Amino acid sequence: MAYLALLRAPHVARLLAGSWVGRLPPAMAALTIPLALRRAGASYGFVGIAAGAFAIAAAVGAPLLGRAVDRWGQTRVLAPTAGLAAAGFITIALAPGHKLPVLVGALLAGAMTPPLEPCLRALWPDIAPSGRLESAYVLDSVAQELVFVAGPLVVTACVAVQSPLFALLAQALLGVVGVVVVATAPPSRRWKAAARSSHWLGPLRSPALVTLLAALTGTGFAIGTLNVLVISYAEHWSTPGGAPALLALNAGGALIGVLIYGTRNWPGTPATRAVLFAAGLVSGYGLLTLVPPPPYMHALMLLTGAFLAPLLTVTFLLVGELAPPGTTSEAFAWEVTLFASGTSLGSAVVGTVLEHTDEHRAAACGVLGTLVTLLILVLSRRRLSVQQPDVNGTPDAAPADV
Repeated sequence: MAYLALLRAPHVARLLAGSWVGRLPPAMAALTIPLALRRAGASYGFVGIAAGAFAIAAAVGAPLLGRAVDRWGQTRVLAPTAGLAAAGFITIALAPGHKLPVLVGALLAGAMTPPLEPCLRALWPDIAPSGRLESAYVLDSVAQELVFVAGPLVVTACVAVQSPLFALLAQALLGVVGVVVVATAPPSRRWKAAARSSHWLGPLRSPALVTLLAALTGTGFAIGTLNVLVISYAEHWSTPGGAPALLALNAGGALIGVLIYGTRNWPGTPATRAVLFAAGLVSGYGLLTLVPPPPYMHALMLLTGAFLAPLLTVTFLLVGELAPPGTTSEAFAWEVTLFASGTSLGSAVVGTVLEHTDEHRAAACGVLGTLVTLLILVLSRRRLSVQQPDVNGTPDAAPADV
């Protein structure tokens, strides 16, 4: 009922739905680009280059677009990026058999990915009812998990109806529709960043924020190892649905965990809660090193997801608190970038480990990532519990619990 009340608040449902639709294209691109290129006869080598170009461009572009939002507002950035990203996907769809247009399209679509995630998270303090900010971040986490579930399903439907090229065109349209819904909403149109001091580092001049982002990179690394580990696991064990089903269980566990988290008031500061959830994540990934038979593996997929989404929800809250005034959008964009970079690195490392050793050691790589997160959060808990100085250099009081 609390979530329904939040969704009934002015503009909340519209902005959440529009952001969700607009976030589908990046989740779809990991499948649509390789499928379209393979259908056109491209080699696996070039498929990897094109997919990597999209991912790298998105990682580099996100903080730059976040800084642009903080400087010029949301609508002025969202509108042109939606058109340019769509043009990138359409370019790939029109010339999937030609390398140069494909690379240009992938770079354009990745670099111009509309910054809907940071924009929505910057809006929550303005549109969430009083005392409901953390519940709003819970809904944001739920939406993000559903993006990764729905994205592949939309691709599957498009391929079944037409082809991978149709899926590319569909995601171009979805991106534009999502941005139109968000960018034309009154809270987005009138949003302005707080007064800021000029500094080339932007939000990264906050040592506490940099510490938090480093911790999240470890979590992203763990997720990257899991994405590859389940593929190897499905090849060795007979499990219904294979690797996609295992990842769906992980996402389902995340949904359950974050919904339970949002139903009660938790004691302690957000930094303390982050430590607790990170410890739970370490425990779940530690059990994964046993690489148990399917019934137990299914339970572990649910368990690891159950701790992940609450951890991310708390970090959303902390990023908003720790970002220096006027840099909130860029701070959330850095969160997206570093988490995704950690995921890519984890996938690459565990792939190499699987080639030379076994699944137990590959799973241990995920434990390493979660331990990095936990260690950083434990050592910096006091620092993360204090907000950064404002533009005049005066420290704010320690944040109150939500």
